[in-house]
Amino acid sequence: MSSQAPPSSSLSAAAPGRPKRRRRRALVIALVVVVALAAVAGGVVTRLARGGGDGQLVAPSSPAVLAAERARPTSGRTVTRTITARPAKIDLGGKTVTTWTLDGTVPGPQLWVQVGDRLRLTLRNQLPVETSLHWHGLQLRNDMDGAPGASSSAIPPGGSFTYDFTVPSTPGSYFFHSHVGTQLDTGLYAPLVVEDPVAPRDDDTDAVLLFDDWTNGLGRSPDQVLKDLKAKGMAGMGGMAGGSGGMSGMDMGGMDMGGGGMSTLGADAGDVAYPAYLVNGRLPEAPYVLQARPGQRIRLRLVNAGSDTVFRFGVGGHRLTVVAADGQPVRPVDVDTLQVAMGERYDVEITAGTGVFPLVAAPEGKDGMAMAVLRTAAGAMPNPADRPAELNGRLLSYRDLSPAAGQALPARAPDQVITVRLGADPTDYRWTINGRSFDDSPGDPAASHPSELRVHQGQRIRLVFQNATMMSHPMHVHGHTFAVLAPTSNGVRKDTVLVPPMGTVTVDLDADNPGQWMIHCHNAYHAAAGMMTILSYVS
Repeated sequence: MSSQAPPSSSLSAAAPGRPKRRRRRALVIALVVVVALAAVAGGVVTRLARGGGDGQLVAPSSPAVLAAERARPTSGRTVTRTITARPAKIDLGGKTVTTWTLDGTVPGPQLWVQVGDRLRLTLRNQLPVETSLHWHGLQLRNDMDGAPGASSSAIPPGGSFTYDFTVPSTPGSYFFHSHVGTQLDTGLYAPLVVEDPVAPRDDDTDAVLLFDDWTNGLGRSPDQVLKDLKAKGMAGMGGMAGGSGGMSGMDMGGMDMGGGGMSTLGADAGDVAYPAYLVNGRLPEAPYVLQARPGQRIRLRLVNAGSDTVFRFGVGGHRLTVVAADGQPVRPVDVDTLQVAMGERYDVEITAGTGVFPLVAAPEGKDGMAMAVLRTAAGAMPNPADRPAELNGRLLSYRDLSPAAGQALPARAPDQVITVRLGADPTDYRWTINGRSFDDSPGDPAASHPSELRVHQGQRIRLVFQNATMMSHPMHVHGHTFAVLAPTSNGVRKDTVLVPPMGTVTVDLDADNPGQWMIHCHNAYHAAAGMMTILSYVS
């Protein structure tokens, strides 16, 4: 991911009281020169140079962004934290590795906030390279989104930055992570829970489970993995055949097979074979243990912080009641198991049995297992090699999900329909959106702010994700939630959706949060190799 960012403040208007036309013309010329220089240096421009129509990009710190921030309800409470990004030795559960961390742990420190709180979090960068924090799933102000190349600058080594914003989102499960290169795969992530002030959390019945695929210190570093993928190219990707083949019309709603004998993701479930899989930073041989009482109703907040792996989750001896998706409440639905794609979150509830039970996250289409443990009584630890029968039971489909009462996006015809075509170079390890990789032409508005992705505040936008590759792609839209439309789902609200191989998923969103917002695949290696673009608000 690019470390460049747009200017954080708009250009000043010309001073009044200068009536001479020549001076005005000189000012205009100087303004154009300044904008051009900003485009080269910062990877963004403040005026669209190509495409149908003309318009000003709404800058990340523009009056429109500040007005949207002022309109958010506030609790009157300020939550202040300081976190340091630094190298550290960590114990994964019998294996010690040196990696990059937030405050010396993986995951980093968990944050609990309430809707309307002012969060002031200072990130100190003690890494040898620049970094950032992206607030995944939050509909926050644009200049605090932590996405270099779209809305903010990366933090240089030795530097610091204070993220300062009003917590806007529906109470639910979120996380924050680095948005630079492959740093997510080093362990730079942490959970964020937005609480309902009417129903505060109960620590005894509420737990976050973060799933991760792990290589750093046990195998190749993430940067080496990306280097090897680029050297190998698409020809060496096994079952993956990127390109511009025809669309099969397959939709994710139909992927609710429950046999468990084959991956529902197609022939290629990922680009990286990982040496280990973790839950809350622990290997299955020395797992994270959740203590509870028999009969207790427990909410499990599932977060996939992995970089290249879709996990299938289940609890031995228990059924799951799904109550939220990507922080958004849904009508409860009972299943045995569910898939959690990279960047997705699900809240599920279980009624705890008596004994010791595996909380299993199985990597789809890959060897290995991630496991935590639920303990409500004495008993032996589960065997990590055992695969609970629940993983072969009823599998949640997007089609099973409907928004809870009052959560549906109001019916409205779209003002724009935008095709977002997901592709790949047939030879190089280069992933594309609408035929372009994000870093194809740094500073060129046609590449980083494509004309087909320009929107106006107040519009209803329909995004049609068309996957022209043989891999699934979890597509994430920053700063917004969207409704996943039929036939894939019944309008469930999400911010990340898995688009199946050669399939199409259509979503609607309201353009109600002005600024410059990333749309990208949440496979960290696909994003780093170009599968990113910017949804650009224009005036």
